[in-house]
Amino acid sequence: MRLRGRKGIREDIERQKELVVLNAKDYKGKWAELFGNNNPIHAELGMGKGRFISEMSKKYPDINFIGVDMYDELIRKASEKAKIAHEINTEEESESVNNIPNLKLMLFNIEHIEEAFAEGELERVYLNFSDPWPKKKHARRRLTHPGFVAKYQQILNENGEIHLKTDSQSLFEFSLNSFADMGLRMRNISLNLHAEGFHPDHVMTEYETKFATKGMNILRCEVVIGQDVLAAHLDQLNKAKAE
Repeated sequence: MRLRGRKGIREDIERQKELVVLNAKDYKGKWAELFGNNNPIHAELGMGKGRFISEMSKKYPDINFIGVDMYDELIRKASEKAKIAHEINTEEESESVNNIPNLKLMLFNIEHIEEAFAEGELERVYLNFSDPWPKKKHARRRLTHPGFVAKYQQILNENGEIHLKTDSQSLFEFSLNSFADMGLRMRNISLNLHAEGFHPDHVMTEYETKFATKGMNILRCEVVIGQDVLAAHLDQLNKAKAE
């Protein structure tokens, strides 16, 4: 996949040092220091144009968000979305125009995500409408392949979760089997997330809005990774059975 964009894209994102991270490996184990607090860190892997991560950072100021993508043009577009979401006046000539305290946009190849985050550094990973790589020979490239999931397990903490959304039934089936084969607990599985209409608190991606308005089913599930959140989930299930 190649993206064509206007000239000077790299120069543009290089000027946004407060928002864009180009040297992610330098912050492995130091993301809390970069954000300046110990708030939970959530990362969207393959953020696309950045609508979801931008809106989430606006909606939840007490959570730190990182949007990850490997293309300069998508980082640039995401930076524009972020400023719109946070109502930042881009005409101002100051460093603060590129500073959103709880959001970073990271130019990085997800295949090596364990090189950017230390063990237990993240609390949540979002996989929104990832490339389904439909051919069997490309299965290892799917972001829910056990090879990738093992990396997520490494960088997620005791409250760690993976949240998956897709319009691809084949990817969803592959993902559920992948999680199950690894012995992972799943919850809130939906085969039609918006069957009863759009929930006002639900932050949607560009693809999600496009597909859902066309009546296409959005598939979703949450994967419980961390031991603390797993214990809480099992306790909740036991209480429900006892009632």
